[in-house]
Amino acid sequence: MSFSTLKLSAPILTALADLGYEKPTAIQNKAIPHVLSGRDIIAAAQTGTGKTASFVLPLLEQLNSRYKKTNQKLRGKRIRALILVPTRELAVQVEANVVQYAQHLDISSMAMYGGVDAQAQKQRLIWGIDILVATPGRLLDMAHQRALYFDELDMLVLDEADRMLDMGFIDDINKIIERLPEQRQNLLFSATMSEDVRGLAKRTIHKPVELSIAGDQASKPKIQQWLVTVDKTNKSALLSHMIKELSWQQALVFIETKHGAAKLVSQLEKRGITAECIHSGRTQDIREKILSDFKSGNIKFLVATGIAARGLDIGELSLVVNYDLPAQVDDYIHRIGRTGRAGATGEAVSLVAKDNFRELCAIESRLGHIIERKEFSEFPVKKVVPVSVLNFVPKNVKAKNSQSKSTQTRSSKPRNSSPRSTSSRSNPGQNPRARSPWSAK
Repeated sequence: MSFSTLKLSAPILTALADLGYEKPTAIQNKAIPHVLSGRDIIAAAQTGTGKTASFVLPLLEQLNSRYKKTNQKLRGKRIRALILVPTRELAVQVEANVVQYAQHLDISSMAMYGGVDAQAQKQRLIWGIDILVATPGRLLDMAHQRALYFDELDMLVLDEADRMLDMGFIDDINKIIERLPEQRQNLLFSATMSEDVRGLAKRTIHKPVELSIAGDQASKPKIQQWLVTVDKTNKSALLSHMIKELSWQQALVFIETKHGAAKLVSQLEKRGITAECIHSGRTQDIREKILSDFKSGNIKFLVATGIAARGLDIGELSLVVNYDLPAQVDDYIHRIGRTGRAGATGEAVSLVAKDNFRELCAIESRLGHIIERKEFSEFPVKKVVPVSVLNFVPKNVKAKNSQSKSTQTRSSKPRNSSPRSTSSRSNPGQNPRARSPWSAK
């Protein structure tokens, strides 16, 4: 199936061709026709499945058909479509996608988020914006300052709804929804469908079409996952060794704290590896510059806290490293979802210390399989990481199984056979004086 079968207009199809898009993904195939028909939808789809295009493309199609072809002007400080996202990075990324898909259309867009001067954003809103991609806090702030109004809004998209709720935005979202026109199209996209997400959908969306792309992105074979067990004190040295020994060209390294991120960058540099870090303590301008350099390949190794787990779309990123395992399984899924995107192959490596055993068990339980373990002889482990619960067999079960096997083996032997001679024939090198396991006690 091609994009032309989805009833998208020529300017959009041309933009997709320019970007090298050949055929729609599963979520795009399912969502785009419903959005074009005006239906509300709730969609469960992991990162890397092409979900951004599944709502941006039909939004552009509707805006172009409904307003641009009829030359209906947008009043100042008004917007026609609102896309709510949890983070500044995701706002920038989604708006960049809007610009790419709308390159042959006369449709305006803007990313609005905190951490930067609000005056420039207010100035752009004066002329009106067709599609606004915004974080909840900054959007509410602008609304309170009467920098924008929602009376001409037609479409609302809640992107990464689960993440917004996890970050505590539920009150802001409810306040925003209260300001919106009742007659609007609602689209909700979420990687997971928790009770909180369903509660939000119930309050926000009227008779939606529910869509789901089955299976976790993390469990798909196009992302090769493996881990190395390591003592916590050897983590940075092991990472440096792996970068050099395995000739890694570029990697996104996830770590839990901003202090740890800065420290790791320093440790890597002492070993001759240039790296940069992004975290909440750095200004938005610096973060955007670093991300831009990483995407262009000017930065080879980027150390990031969970702030970058969603919203990063780096087309050729082949490797993600979990320097620290996250406390939440969903965060692991989203982290490794930065690689292996849209059909590409990827690799996800985790450094696991004994203290991470509980997180490892939770991750492997979600995946439904054991993550392959690899060893580096240069880094022997003193504090051994136990076997996963998926492979764990209680001692009483082991004993019972052993006794059962022993009984079955005895009952299967001929009564007049000599255990010693049978054993000698099966293992010629055995000491003939060695006591047979079948000898009478």
